[in-house]
Amino acid sequence: MTFPVIGVVGGGQLARMMAPAATALGFELRVLAEGEDVSAVNAVATAPVGDYKDLDALLEFSKGLDVLTFDHEHVPTEHLRALQAAGVNVQPGPDALVNAQDKLVMRAAIDRLGLPNPAWAAVHGVEELVAFGDRIGWPVVLKTPRGGYDGKGVRIVDSPEDARSAADWFEAMSPLLAEAKVEFSRELSALVARTPGGESRAWPVVHTVQVDGVCDEVIAPAQDIPLEVAAAAEEAALRIANELGVTGVMAAELFETPGVGVGFLINELAMRPHNTGHWTQDGSVTSQFEQHLRAVLNLPLGATDALGPVVVMKNFLGGDNQDLFAAYPMALSFEPSAKVHCYGKSVRPGRKIGHVNLVGASVAELDSIRSRATAVADIIRDGRMPAANTSEETA
Repeated sequence: MTFPVIGVVGGGQLARMMAPAATALGFELRVLAEGEDVSAVNAVATAPVGDYKDLDALLEFSKGLDVLTFDHEHVPTEHLRALQAAGVNVQPGPDALVNAQDKLVMRAAIDRLGLPNPAWAAVHGVEELVAFGDRIGWPVVLKTPRGGYDGKGVRIVDSPEDARSAADWFEAMSPLLAEAKVEFSRELSALVARTPGGESRAWPVVHTVQVDGVCDEVIAPAQDIPLEVAAAAEEAALRIANELGVTGVMAAELFETPGVGVGFLINELAMRPHNTGHWTQDGSVTSQFEQHLRAVLNLPLGATDALGPVVVMKNFLGGDNQDLFAAYPMALSFEPSAKVHCYGKSVRPGRKIGHVNLVGASVAELDSIRSRATAVADIIRDGRMPAANTSEETA
């Protein structure tokens, strides 16, 4: 009996966190790593270093694989088509993935599907940006269609005068995406998975908290969301996955807009496991990482039920503490129920280096769960007890 070999392009924390799921199922996971020190290298047996922009490197890596999938969306679309032409099983395929690679393509697809989009336009220069802002109202959001993530490649343009300071962006890339600046109450995420055979499943819609464009915290499921809004968000994500032929995990990031339209607008798409789905590792019957592997192999999908009435995921970024492990005794004793996931990255201020998951026994203790998860994350980041707990610890 032989088990499948799965190749992942990209050696970040998402590839790293696919490894335990692959091991549990008996699959072999290989990673095309950007360097010898990236996150996933220590989690898999085979991790050749190669450039994902180099077609020859991709073709060499794909030898012996049953399926090729991704840790990120940055592989050039033309390379994905060349891999398919060479007989490589690429999941998700380029026709689907381009909607996550190129925000202009995505906006057009959302319009075509009749789903809730903010006002948007492809703008080729400052004058078109000014015309867009004058038409829909200032401020507007300017985005690079490709390559942006975690708030990078996004700027708020407040006025026609401010638009002229964005001229250098058009020199680097054109056209750019201009969008209306949406007034929203909070951000949501609808996470789904789909197989090549068309089976699809959704996890509960979650509330995501962003700080400086980076996901900071996730509350699953989103609290106090109208049932019809949650159902519509879940249905929209499933429809996108099915209509665009997505395979694997897909996250639809949303703006909640109470009382306006269906109650949300679609912000962005990601076609891979996603930060807003990390809670599923310890809070769902099937984690997004296991589900992604099952999906790209066209295996039956796992149940997506939550394991508790509320789950909190708290990211931690690099801070002053370089010796993360030295903080583990404090962190783990502070909250024995917390599940810590560290990415094996060198510590750098502002860099995502891990997260904490905590499952609650009741929604009534949500504030306490959030506080405890945050305290564990802060202890690891800072290497010391939070100030509010120092007196209790030493009393």
